[in-house]
Amino acid sequence: MAAEKPAPVRVLYCGVCGLPAEYCEFGPDFERCKPWLRDHAPGVYPDELIASSSSGGGGDVDKVGERLQGVGISDGSSSSAAGDASASKPEEVKRLPGGKVKKKEKQEVVIEKIVRNKRKCVTVVKGLELFGVKLSDASKKLGKKFATGASVVKGPTEKEQIDVQGDISYDIVEFITDTWPDVPESAIFFIEDGRKVPAA
Repeated sequence: MAAEKPAPVRVLYCGVCGLPAEYCEFGPDFERCKPWLRDHAPGVYPDELIASSSSGGGGDVDKVGERLQGVGISDGSSSSAAGDASASKPEEVKRLPGGKVKKKEKQEVVIEKIVRNKRKCVTVVKGLELFGVKLSDASKKLGKKFATGASVVKGPTEKEQIDVQGDISYDIVEFITDTWPDVPESAIFFIEDGRKVPAA
């Protein structure tokens, strides 16, 4: 006798946040998902959870729902009370998966010398893009100035950086501050023995 193949499970994904409907409450914006859930997945959440937080429930599920809704409501009221200028600001904040707010990067240029095969040396320049410098143009200028190869590559943290062949760390600070006046010398750092050392 052949065993029957089990039918595949059909998962309903939220049309707002893209998570499975059961996980919307853990997503970035549960308040926006609620209307969609009421229409398309009424059985997934109890009505008490989707209803407004003013209804007092005794169960743990109700408490979780109230806490989640309280967070959503307080966020909305604080931005509307602060005025239109601040109401548009939270939209600009980049959010990571899970609703965490992405931290703003420090504006600094980090220069690191990497020795490969005990002979060849590469100077890595990170952070120029934070000052509005186009990395492709910067790599061309660096290559031309120091008569060497320079290219824009993705670093280990998936951020773009400029790799310049050879040890140019002796002259690069002066070149950067002369070429791009927006980059102050106080914002340039070297990595020496695993520590960040100010160039100034």
